[in-house]
Amino acid sequence: MNLWKKTLRQVAAVDKKTGPSTAPEIHKITPAAALPGGEFAIWGKGFARNGGSRPTVRFGEVPGEILISSATRLIVRVPEGVEKGHLTVDAGGGAVSLPIRIILGRKLAENLHPVANPAIDAAGNIFSTFSGSRGQKAPVSIYKLRRDGILQPFVSDLLNATGLAFDRSGLLYVSSRAEGNIYQITPDGHRSIYAGGMGIATGIAFDAQENLYVGDRTGTIFRINRDRQIFVFATLEPSIAGYHLAFGSDGCLYVTGPTTSSYDQVYRVSANGEVASFYRGLGRPQGLAFDAEGNLCVAASLSGRQGIVRITPQGRAELFVSGYNLVGLAFTGQRSMIVATHNALMELSTNIEGMPLLR
Repeated sequence: MNLWKKTLRQVAAVDKKTGPSTAPEIHKITPAAALPGGEFAIWGKGFARNGGSRPTVRFGEVPGEILISSATRLIVRVPEGVEKGHLTVDAGGGAVSLPIRIILGRKLAENLHPVANPAIDAAGNIFSTFSGSRGQKAPVSIYKLRRDGILQPFVSDLLNATGLAFDRSGLLYVSSRAEGNIYQITPDGHRSIYAGGMGIATGIAFDAQENLYVGDRTGTIFRINRDRQIFVFATLEPSIAGYHLAFGSDGCLYVTGPTTSSYDQVYRVSANGEVASFYRGLGRPQGLAFDAEGNLCVAASLSGRQGIVRITPQGRAELFVSGYNLVGLAFTGQRSMIVATHNALMELSTNIEGMPLLR
């Protein structure tokens, strides 16, 4: 945001020195970031010349696809293969706007099948599933993306690996929605059953006391204490799956379960299991994570626009990242965001600190 304001001040300074400019002027770009295939909306003036031809929006030297064009507003799709750089609007005849720096995602790994948030260990390694369709046993169930960029198999022959979460000691936990089991996995990839009988086990998350919470696709949320005793913690509507879970700084558990509705909600469950609606109005909300300021980021659509929606503690929502086929996200220790699509992992350098998962 500071860089954006600085760039706009530079634009104003140039206009003040040189007088009225015939070049296009960019006044605002939303959302703050986008993945390849996502869309930016650009507001300003001078985007159309007298001849009426469409301008060209370039990401560095690569042109994007113009979806909507007027003299003051453009919507452009981010082309594939562009990971960083600046955006310019070229109205033709040598009239080109000043470049504006933008935040774009870069692809880290592909040919995966995540269905929930990725997980990141204390060393910065990223873990993601190849979940497969129900009942399909993939040759590799969990992959480890090392900090040096090497993607390697981590766990094999685990049926329908779904939710991922780390405890404080560095052990990885994964749910199997086909078996209803929760597995505990050591740093060398050895797995053992941590708990069973979870129904169609999906989302998992730890609270500050390291109790593990497990969402069931029928709407039940289980709590497993450190002695591995299992309790029913809360119950959602039977039609709502507790597919994705995350704890907020208020100690409440936040839950999403995508349906076919375009007006789904995020649920907030208090420490004593009382269920309430936190925010309603999302399309197919999926993986979610909190930043250090308490904003909730959700892979969903808002007013028909898909990507990462950021919701403030007061319940104000905005599209923060534009992108398609997103299923989850996680914050790194380097102030970036890892976003999982239905088949890949992407990274966005957002300069946002994530909330520690276990405090």
